[in-house]
Amino acid sequence: MNHIFGPVPSRRLGRSLGIDLVPFKTCSYDCIYCQLGRTTCKTVERKEYVPLDDVLEELQSKLVSRPDYITLSGSGEPTLYSRMDELIDRIKKMTETPIAVLTNGSLLWQAEVRRQLMNADLVVPSLDGGDEAMFEAVNRAHKDISFEKMLEGLITFRREFRGQYWLEVFLLAGQSATLEEVKKLAACVKQIKPDHVQLNTVARPPAETYARGVSFDDMVKWAKMFDPPVEVVADFSNTFEQAEFSSGREDILEMLRRRPCSIADIADGLGMHRNEVIKFVDHLSIDGLLEQYELGGKTYYKTSKEA
Repeated sequence: MNHIFGPVPSRRLGRSLGIDLVPFKTCSYDCIYCQLGRTTCKTVERKEYVPLDDVLEELQSKLVSRPDYITLSGSGEPTLYSRMDELIDRIKKMTETPIAVLTNGSLLWQAEVRRQLMNADLVVPSLDGGDEAMFEAVNRAHKDISFEKMLEGLITFRREFRGQYWLEVFLLAGQSATLEEVKKLAACVKQIKPDHVQLNTVARPPAETYARGVSFDDMVKWAKMFDPPVEVVADFSNTFEQAEFSSGREDILEMLRRRPCSIADIADGLGMHRNEVIKFVDHLSIDGLLEQYELGGKTYYKTSKEA
């Protein structure tokens, strides 16, 4: 499987069958908190990065897994894929499973991008800063994207889109997680008017070591600054307890009992998509079964004493 991964447990979407539409780290942003590392191809060029027919053929073989959502996300920004509308329409002819698009929201100021998302069931863009300065510091966007463009895109899409529109607000300790910055974010949310807002923070090794997570207690405090108060995203749902996911956990644990590995090592060794591996490693770390350390600029994982 080159373009399809999962189903994987998702804290927001249950059992999510992912579709990867762009090459690894092809994105319009270079976010300091990204768990996939630094962006290697920062672009706003929209094109058919992967063959549409190949994606659909792979997807057809995985529908038997009966996911809760088919999720367009993956290793970069999915709205860079120029045939998004065709993809969504053809998926809907194959299955009644709802389609979610997880996007950084950076291209929603383009009418064509908004048009191509109209038949999705759920769109979840992100908002990481409440003004130009924080936007530049956290998202490090392509030169053609300004904060005002991005925000106007989020607002305009809300007016046009008839599906479910959730917004993920990301907080970073010492940067956006301050009284002044949270007030700015809350003001932006009032303008956007999403159906639902989820507050999130760093939970995985970020692209930059200075991108630090916010404690749960502080997240709850900041959530009350929004009107109405927003949801602090829980770590994971109980989907990890299902047999199909517990086997994946055990495969990774068994591999790491033999030797420390990076995300790429695990993905290559077990024939898994790296995004799938990240989900499992994240959950195993939260459960206290894994430890991580840095060596030569790379992050490695090993089993803890509890494992």
